[in-house]
Amino acid sequence: MSSTPEVDNDFASEISLGAVAAPAAAGDLDLADRHALRRVAGLSTELTDVTEVEYRALRLERVVLVGVWTEGTLASAENSLRELSALAETAGSVVLAGLVQRRGKPDPATYIGSGKARELADVVTETGADTVICDGELTPGQLRSLEGVVRVKVVDRTALILDIFAQHARTKAGKAQVELAQLEYLLPRLRGWGESLTRQAGGRVAAGGGIGGRGPGETKIETDRRRIRARAARLRREIAGISAGREVQRSRRRRRNVPSVAIAGYTNAGKSTLLNALTGAGVLVDDSLFATLDPAVRRARTPSGRWFTLTDTVGFVRHLPHQLVEAFRSTLEEVADANLILHVVDGSDADPRGQISAVREVLGQIGANKVPEIVVVNKADEADPLEIKGLRLAERGAVVVSARTGQGLDDLLAAVEAALPKRDEVSALVPYGRSDLVARAHREGEVLAVAHCEGGTQLTARVPPDLAAQLAGASAGSPNGAKAAASRPAGEPS
Repeated sequence: MSSTPEVDNDFASEISLGAVAAPAAAGDLDLADRHALRRVAGLSTELTDVTEVEYRALRLERVVLVGVWTEGTLASAENSLRELSALAETAGSVVLAGLVQRRGKPDPATYIGSGKARELADVVTETGADTVICDGELTPGQLRSLEGVVRVKVVDRTALILDIFAQHARTKAGKAQVELAQLEYLLPRLRGWGESLTRQAGGRVAAGGGIGGRGPGETKIETDRRRIRARAARLRREIAGISAGREVQRSRRRRRNVPSVAIAGYTNAGKSTLLNALTGAGVLVDDSLFATLDPAVRRARTPSGRWFTLTDTVGFVRHLPHQLVEAFRSTLEEVADANLILHVVDGSDADPRGQISAVREVLGQIGANKVPEIVVVNKADEADPLEIKGLRLAERGAVVVSARTGQGLDDLLAAVEAALPKRDEVSALVPYGRSDLVARAHREGEVLAVAHCEGGTQLTARVPPDLAAQLAGASAGSPNGAKAAASRPAGEPS
């Protein structure tokens, strides 16, 4: 069973040429830079014969989408193709048509089968497309075979996502992680024709060996593979150094007993908007996929005044390429090491439950599936109330918010405070010579009562366990011999 829809509004989009308003913040500057250039319809640098190209950069212009429906419902297959359409538009393409092929499993030769490949070639000719994007990761053989039939460039979902990441990477760490993922994807897919397969000079020529070299040297494609492996090794060392620096920062926060909360979720679910609403961070917010690649850490406070860090992380997507998961592991460690995860879900999406499953799958891959989680259903101002009700029933303890309007943010902060690690309540007479402990209690805990006595400062506060022990010890060793009250978890009756 297959369907070949005509060009319609579901899979077609036009490029906006509207003027960009003057930026006012750092995020706006980044957004203006990203939108500074637009593709011009009708211009192409592609060669007529794809076999003339040895290594080609990903240049998406006018594309046709194709997916294989192997399981689930037709609606889920169409939703996946619509998501692929959004990805293609984020990469700068104009989507002309989308096709879904019903099969038990993808064809090992051409992904969609030889007959459907010829039908796809006809659609490409009719629409004037120069690229076909497949909704899956294709083997090198499938890419070559399908290109041979449709006679235009064929790109799979993994290459498309890697291209978007390469466009949006800004920091040194982000660029290194994306480049490493691209190299790992490219390595088994190197191809060459003509001179790229000729042998280089033999082993002893450079050292003054025989006239023609005494043995076959590397082909150009073998040389390229070796250079890619060497470059990937350098990138891994660079990323390891960056990861070590981030671990030092996390260790400092742990020593200061500052709880960490990570914002995770599907791409374009509103994570950066939520960070801005809770902290006023001013990070980039864009209605596109994978607008955030580099983690941003900001401070926030609960209603009772307790400080915690809030980290915005890269968004996830269905079938996130494993190369990206491995390359971004040092970034995703921010999620695995957090005390709490705010799992942001787009309540207005056509399949929010599918988003939740996809995100939890990635969280399991990075070892974050045991971190406490609060499901945050975002975009409540745009979502269907029935869908919101269903999500609340399915996800106990979910909080419904609208980061754009501020709806539900107070409830979210209250839920965060209740879920953060508990603190001990202690009453102690702190000598005046240990005013540093009183300052730490104000900075790291919640001071309930304070009074200045002859022998020191009488302090009652909820503080982290290690600080509670130090306060009790200082009180026990005070000149007056005053004893601290027994520590107990905050909230228990005295």
